Amino acid sequence: MKNQQLNIGTLITHLVCSKCNATYSHQIVQTFSTCCNVPLSAVYNLNNQTIDAINTSDYTMWRYQFVLPVIDPVNIVSLNEGFTPISQLKKLAHQLSIDSLYLKDEAVNPTGSFKARGLSMGVSKAKELGIKQMVIPTAGNAGGAMSAYCAKAGIEATVIMPKHTADTLKEECRLYGANLIQIDGLIDACGKKAREIAASTGAFDMSTMKEPYRLEGKKTLGYEIAEQFNWELPDIIVYPAGGGTGLIGIWKAFKELITMNSIKGPLPKMVLVQSVECSPMVHLFNNGQLPENYTPKSSAALGLAVPYPFATAMMLDVLRESNGIALTVSEKEMEDGVEEIAKIEGLLLSPEGAATFRATQQLLKIGWAKSTDKILLVNTGSWYKYR
Repeated sequence: MKNQQLNIGTLITHLVCSKCNATYSHQIVQTFSTCCNVPLSAVYNLNNQTIDAINTSDYTMWRYQFVLPVIDPVNIVSLNEGFTPISQLKKLAHQLSIDSLYLKDEAVNPTGSFKARGLSMGVSKAKELGIKQMVIPTAGNAGGAMSAYCAKAGIEATVIMPKHTADTLKEECRLYGANLIQIDGLIDACGKKAREIAASTGAFDMSTMKEPYRLEGKKTLGYEIAEQFNWELPDIIVYPAGGGTGLIGIWKAFKELITMNSIKGPLPKMVLVQSVECSPMVHLFNNGQLPENYTPKSSAALGLAVPYPFATAMMLDVLRESNGIALTVSEKEMEDGVEEIAKIEGLLLSPEGAATFRATQQLLKIGWAKSTDKILLVNTGSWYKYR
């Protein structure tokens, strides 16, 4: 049965506005919804569909091609992203006096971060739709990923990055042949510049959640988590969120799997972690608004320094639907966390990854997480990228 279904192709039917569910075509270039100015989301015909359609001979995220939006496989631009390992952190679990702690390690992706998933998908779909130029605002890792996939696809790439970003991330973009522009400020300032360039050159703006397909790449994280845990999900998933594509994508995957009757047991509680230096989602989750004196700053966890994310409503929906929580960690906690995890488990996590460990300590301390909970941390990138 499994082999007969491998070539069913994509089951995408259309895109919807994430607020009012107005429908949009997936066969022409789309950005975000014009009705409500919110992200668009891809919809698939999953009636009578099962996970038997997974191509188990493909050890990349493209094993889930039937729930991905590329119509003709010839347009897939892949560097073997996805299918990253989940390991058990037994020594850290023992230290925390909990039964089980796991790590989904995205550092082993091409270009060293989870951004490879979204950009492989975004660039593949751009190629399919005939896009020749792309521009992206980035805190670092997304720019490197887009540069790599555009190089392979033969698409012209422009990357706009804060001047304070680590040199490794800048050099990566240059080596892949991208046009790198550095500006003062955080990613919101880069986004403004990206919009100007898109308007003046016709380049397609790949800003986080302002096009529909990076989300589809990131959702493969959720499919992998489900498959790697044999369709019985963890109790808690701790995720470091900036723009939120990964958090939203994981939850989208779980909901699609429910439609396919493929998940055993309840869905996890989702935990959103941010730096105390830039924590808009924590303010919005706890207080419903940003504080009057809101002054976001840069963070060693580059991916968390997103002061005004576009998909705030979708992130809040995930937290509410999952009975989740949002919390902050300090820069020092992250820095010390990197060192502690390295010395105990022999793993060098990104500051964002270390933030998930520190957040877990908080959750246990306040009694929100129990010692019997199966907890999964997501490390979004490689420590080596931040030099």
